[in-house]
Amino acid sequence: MYLIYAFLSAITAAAVAIFAKLGLKDIDPTLATTIRSIIMAGILVITSIFLKKFSGFSLNSFSSRDWFLIILAGISGALSWLFYFIAIKYGLASKVVAIDRLSIVFVIFLAALFLGEALGWKSVLGAVLMVSGAILITLK
Repeated sequence: MYLIYAFLSAITAAAVAIFAKLGLKDIDPTLATTIRSIIMAGILVITSIFLKKFSGFSLNSFSSRDWFLIILAGISGALSWLFYFIAIKYGLASKVVAIDRLSIVFVIFLAALFLGEALGWKSVLGAVLMVSGAILITLK
């Protein structure tokens, strides 16, 4: 089931790049990222309400460690979106996305370092191929 969601994520992420490139023509990327974030928050709140995800929720539902990590994830996500929209505005969408997707390579190594996930030869080879692909896509 996770594969279906992963592919849906990839397809909708591709749509973000196209819509952003078209929509950022005459708009400041910081303002556009802010508006995008508000829209996303609204959709997520409505979805959570519809799916009854707030049932039994209180601020104490999360530990202080959980809150800290979720806050750090929020900050990282916001900065990622901001940098992405600035890059999309001024660069070619295909090149920006190729470099942006190198986040997979960073995740492979950071997950091995911080989460203890296996870092086998297949993962390393895959990462090298992804970096090679991103270089080929971004070359003139």
